[in-house]
Amino acid sequence: MSKKLVSLALVVMMLGVLITGCAKPATAPTGDAVLKVGMVTDAGTIDDKSFNQGTWEGVQRAGSDLKLDTKYLKPAGTTEGDYMKEIANLYDAGYKFIVTPGFKFETAIFQAQDKYTDAKFVLIDGNPHAGDWNPVVKSNTVSIFFAEHESGFLAGLATALQLKEGEVGFIGGMEIPAVQKFNWGFQQGIQYANANYATSIVMNKENFVYQGSFDNVAAGQQLAAKMYDKGVDAIFAAAGGVGVGVINEAKTRVKAGENVWVVGVDVDQYSEGIYEGNKSIILTSAMKEIGVAAYDMIKAEKEGKFPGGETLIFDAKNNGVGIPAVNPNLGDDVTKTVGEVFKKLQSGEVKVSDVQGELIK
Repeated sequence: MSKKLVSLALVVMMLGVLITGCAKPATAPTGDAVLKVGMVTDAGTIDDKSFNQGTWEGVQRAGSDLKLDTKYLKPAGTTEGDYMKEIANLYDAGYKFIVTPGFKFETAIFQAQDKYTDAKFVLIDGNPHAGDWNPVVKSNTVSIFFAEHESGFLAGLATALQLKEGEVGFIGGMEIPAVQKFNWGFQQGIQYANANYATSIVMNKENFVYQGSFDNVAAGQQLAAKMYDKGVDAIFAAAGGVGVGVINEAKTRVKAGENVWVVGVDVDQYSEGIYEGNKSIILTSAMKEIGVAAYDMIKAEKEGKFPGGETLIFDAKNNGVGIPAVNPNLGDDVTKTVGEVFKKLQSGEVKVSDVQGELIK
């Protein structure tokens, strides 16, 4: 073989090697690998009709719509160590997009965002910090908060419009900002209805209290019993498991012939209040669109638009808060009026304060 032919053969062989080396194997990722989304639950169960369930439903909906792999883990306790253990378990199993519901995750996510830099974290109702309350939201984390005062306002307005007269109370869990804002907004909703729609709803300071926890069902029932005995007609319960006790007390009284109500929180709690057939003691609920927030962040990640490093507020303007679209215990006229006021909230014509009101100073 001539030197020219040998050289040509060598060139062809080298090109073949280069082409083969650059070609993607049949099993190589194509950029469409399934996103694995994990969630670590807070205190309570996945079907708690509250924060855990609302978050998980959003994750599940994203999983169904976007064809994703989803999984949740329930920690053995509610310490930073408990949360970190399950975050690690999810990460090790390939779930590198992790959603956590509640402020108790703040210090755990502060650690996790540095330890797992190739993972993404969604912290709902909290900011990552080292225990010093100085927020540090890294580029692989997004913090989400809600305008609870606007949600409470709408629920208070609906309650006043439906009852027209009588007395209302509030039972909160821990006295933290999110719960406080529900309380303050609810009071403003009652006051707005009294001032603009000729309702006559009474609020007494002694009936606006915080129990101090989110899991003492018995204490919630006892507090509700005292209020109902004093003549309170409806109680807004923003208290997790404590609120379950309020609901239980209301059910017992309605079955005995009394006419009392509960205003639910975080999610539509109508089904939680069912006591006979499809009747429920839940008048309406002050909702935070927790599931929408979780869904939107997962969708943003799939589209390459994850807002890492940001703190987002879900409010009336972006449909992040409200009352249920269907309220079986509210009249059509009440639903219509609340809808009209909701639009005024969105436009800024009506404003709700997120600071303490006159009633409970």
